[in-house]
Amino acid sequence: MTDLPNIAPGLLHPIEAASLRPALPATHRPRILILYGSLRARSFSRLTAEEAARILQALGAETRIYDPRELPLPDAVEADHPKVAELRDLVGWCEGMVWSSPERHGAMTGVMKAQIDWIPLSLGGVRPTQGKTLAVMQVCGGSQSFNTVNQLRILGRWMRLLTIPNQSSVAKAWDEFDDDDRMKPSPYYDRIVDVMEELVRFTVLTRDIRNQLVDRYSERVEDHAALSARVNQTKAV
Repeated sequence: MTDLPNIAPGLLHPIEAASLRPALPATHRPRILILYGSLRARSFSRLTAEEAARILQALGAETRIYDPRELPLPDAVEADHPKVAELRDLVGWCEGMVWSSPERHGAMTGVMKAQIDWIPLSLGGVRPTQGKTLAVMQVCGGSQSFNTVNQLRILGRWMRLLTIPNQSSVAKAWDEFDDDDRMKPSPYYDRIVDVMEELVRFTVLTRDIRNQLVDRYSERVEDHAALSARVNQTKAV
């Protein structure tokens, strides 16, 4: 083995191809949770989310859309609040997510950020977002921008989500929907189809091995050190 004096013995695991191929792949429909970032009666981020849900269902996925109305601001209530509990249950249920936000003042909306902030990095020893897939979308009131999807990517990475390469940004969203609140044919619509196809593929490819994909050497070292400390403490008593 290569001389690696800084590596903790036994904690650097060779990457085995077999471990990345599940023996019994899941057969249920991919489970996708969709969040949107506006409370307006005619919310274009919601309408875009609903279009995404229709496409995902046509691609064979099971979808659920979370309604952010009545969700309190982060830390304003306890985590057992019904809307918070509902959101966290859905995050636990899903295998992938879609985040769809308007761009306001060059950034995602507070409604979008509040939902993400209520999702814990760890819950009862389980990281509810780790290794799950994510697609990001934004709607713009004017010309096309990518500020919000870029910010959502940063958050997705922080929460250990596998954010897919493709993304959607709809310019002048108010002009992209008809009187029935359905999205008109356009390159913007086609891009959303592309994003949803990619999301389903990545979800199916990774959902059975997501723990393998986010298994980290540094955390194995930390866990080993904590275990050693507990064992030594017990011996000292």
